[in-house]
Amino acid sequence: MLASLTLASCLWVSAHLHPDPALHTVALFIHLASLVLGFGAVVVIDYYGLLWLTGRCSLSEALTTANRLHAPVWAGLAGLVGSGAMLHPDLGSPLTCTKLALVLILTLNGLQAKVLAHRLSQSAACTPSPRVLIWGAATAGVSQLCWWGAVAIGFLNSRH
Repeated sequence: MLASLTLASCLWVSAHLHPDPALHTVALFIHLASLVLGFGAVVVIDYYGLLWLTGRCSLSEALTTANRLHAPVWAGLAGLVGSGAMLHPDLGSPLTCTKLALVLILTLNGLQAKVLAHRLSQSAACTPSPRVLIWGAATAGVSQLCWWGAVAIGFLNSRH
């Protein structure tokens, strides 16, 4: 609920704030830096998941890496949302609305991933159940789809 309210607050701010060119430039830099931070951490987490699936690292190592990278993921996402409000998004554009929906889904997916990480940590000594493995694959898939979708839409919107 708090995540949805935060995103809605940023939408309200973006509709009512008209930043000058200097603030817009700073917001754009923060937006791009936050993308590198957040999405980069997500890619590393998913990479360690693949290393575990291929037997190249233990589940414990993959979970430790994911736990260490949660702060950069959330900091990157927060930076993207906050700076995005300063970039005056076109809220009437279907592409922008799709991007906002992807960010909401991404946020909710990240919150439930915390529950998944707890379940996986309970299985660190043995192989997780097929149900938990499917849950993990779905979580990673939704995450990648949302991140890449938002990046693609951001790129398309920047060309206007």
